[in-house]
Amino acid sequence: MRILLAEDEHVLADQIKSVLKSEGRVVDIAGDGVEAQFLGETEPYDLIILDIGLPQRDGLTVLKSWRANGIETPVLILTARDGWSDRVDGLDAGGDDYLTKPFHMPELSARIRAMIRRQSGRANPVFCKDNVSFDSRNNQVMVGGMPASLTSQEIAVLSYLFHNSGRLVSRTELSEHIYQYDGDRDSNTIAVFVNRLRKKLGNDLIETVRGRGYVIKAAA
Repeated sequence: MRILLAEDEHVLADQIKSVLKSEGRVVDIAGDGVEAQFLGETEPYDLIILDIGLPQRDGLTVLKSWRANGIETPVLILTARDGWSDRVDGLDAGGDDYLTKPFHMPELSARIRAMIRRQSGRANPVFCKDNVSFDSRNNQVMVGGMPASLTSQEIAVLSYLFHNSGRLVSRTELSEHIYQYDGDRDSNTIAVFVNRLRKKLGNDLIETVRGRGYVIKAAA
């Protein structure tokens, strides 16, 4: 899952990125509102973490612009302001959730997981198909009740396919959601990751629609 982090406090931004990266997320950082608005409008993110107090263009202005332009990516608002009216303004502008600084990293991670699940239309954090289960809280994959050892990129592909189960996902879309903005997005490597997943998890989990992409048809 790919996340845009719009935060101008460099130390905090690096801390958040480090935590999310350890959880298998791909994170792009925008240090001001202008950059955040541009990336949010031009790149396909699964979730955006948006600080209200950004320089050059404040977070509320950026959020209102996204929503006015049809950008429906879930947005988690970060604010250092204690007033309830500021939180209301953020939610009314199109935010989906908020956190007040300072906050605990485990709570940030939990809110992100919950927002991504809601976006996928799910309440249960554990995805299952046949004898394979994927726990999105800790990225644990089980096959027939036994843990499977996957690389971070294999987990990224599996997570995206499970969160979009029942929908055909192209190689290009997958590459856009597992690599950073400045990363080497080679969609041909997606086939390599899928083949590795089939060897580890079984051939029936991920189906190929020739020339179009991949799908996990049914996830409980």
